[in-house]
Amino acid sequence: MPEESSGLKRLPFLGRLAILERLPAIGRVGGRSLAGLAAAVLVVAVLYYPIGMVLVHEIDDDLAFGVEGEAPAQGASRSVALAAALIGREVNSHRWVANDPFFMPGAALDNMPNFQQGVVAALARFAFELTDQIGRTRGSSQTDPDLQEAAGLLQYSGTKWVFDFSTSLAPTATSEAQYRKARRALISYNGRLAEGKAVFERRADNLMATLDRFALDLGSSSAVIDRHIAEHAGDFIDLRADDIFYSVKGQLCAYYFLLRELGLDFANIIEERELTAAWKQMLGSMKHVAELDPWVVVNGKPDAQVMPSHLAGQGFFLLRARTQLREITNILLK
Repeated sequence: MPEESSGLKRLPFLGRLAILERLPAIGRVGGRSLAGLAAAVLVVAVLYYPIGMVLVHEIDDDLAFGVEGEAPAQGASRSVALAAALIGREVNSHRWVANDPFFMPGAALDNMPNFQQGVVAALARFAFELTDQIGRTRGSSQTDPDLQEAAGLLQYSGTKWVFDFSTSLAPTATSEAQYRKARRALISYNGRLAEGKAVFERRADNLMATLDRFALDLGSSSAVIDRHIAEHAGDFIDLRADDIFYSVKGQLCAYYFLLRELGLDFANIIEERELTAAWKQMLGSMKHVAELDPWVVVNGKPDAQVMPSHLAGQGFFLLRARTQLREITNILLK
């Protein structure tokens, strides 16, 4: 009979009664445990991104950064050494966050990734000029393989993670992996340069061409700022203003470092053309842009009485630095 096959039914009456009386209590304990677990998961989920963002976020605009700690060997280039050190700082000393997937706190950041990508954009321009101008004897000579590799790798998108499902289900090269390869190529080139097995032409025309390309790059950034001010100045909510601001800030930080070291690489040319004072003024303007650090980036109207326009201020000093670059190239042209 069913009653005989049931373990509960075979218990004495008092034993069955005791178990039945405990069942509601067990349910209540289980319910409280599940509710506590759910609350803990909710707290972790709510705090994960804010705390993670604070721990990850770091915009390194320390303009004292240099290569003094690991000075390049005799005959090597200080500007190339600086470029390699700057890549190492952004992808090794700090975390590269521009390619963080949605489940990592860095994905919720916008200022730091824009700053980092601005830095790499300037380094990519410099690597191209090294390949096309400074790192070869003349335009018809062969390009340096290390410089060519570095220039190509630094053009790689800064937002590539391990997987890019828009192109393939297979793993792909991450942004930081490509930039590390570019760094190794620059170090290799500088090592060969110190050994006399590579070219770094310290000629006035090479310097002029490089500065002209830098100036064009700054002009492009100025146009982005100008267009955004024209279309969105005074908007109550402007989610793009800080992206532009920190991208330009990263770009100017990198150009400040590179031009500071190029001034040492081409010291003889600068002194010979009596450009020392002009070079110093140009660096000062770039430093001013790189040091701008508002608590909140505001894109107010340029003539606003209360709300400032940080983009307009940044654009002014950017154009001043560009004008000073043009003045230097005009003197080099003579």
